Amino acid sequence: MRKWVLLGAAIVTEVAATLALRAAHDHVAWMVAVVAGYACAFTLLTLVLREGVPVGVTYGIWGATGTALTAVLASLIFRDPFTWPIALGIGLIIAGVLFIEFGSRPEAPTP
Repeated sequence: MRKWVLLGAAIVTEVAATLALRAAHDHVAWMVAVVAGYACAFTLLTLVLREGVPVGVTYGIWGATGTALTAVLASLIFRDPFTWPIALGIGLIIAGVLFIEFGSRPEAPTP
């Protein structure tokens, strides 16, 4: 359970840092949040890996979820476009992560 809480926290901090990066375009003071957010996200990712989650699974879930949340929140906060092709692309990313997750599980031995 701890590994998923850490991964969730890594996703939230990365999304916050990315949105702060967008905000820093207009107000440079947001760069403090960008640096702190990414530093925190990568620290949390390290802790997730120490919990034994494979790097491909960790990065896939982190990247896909972060991408989806960033796209949705940026459209709400900054009025960035959110079109059907973007939604389809996010769906394809999620499908890819699922393939990585299922492919990383060891095969059950045959009797």
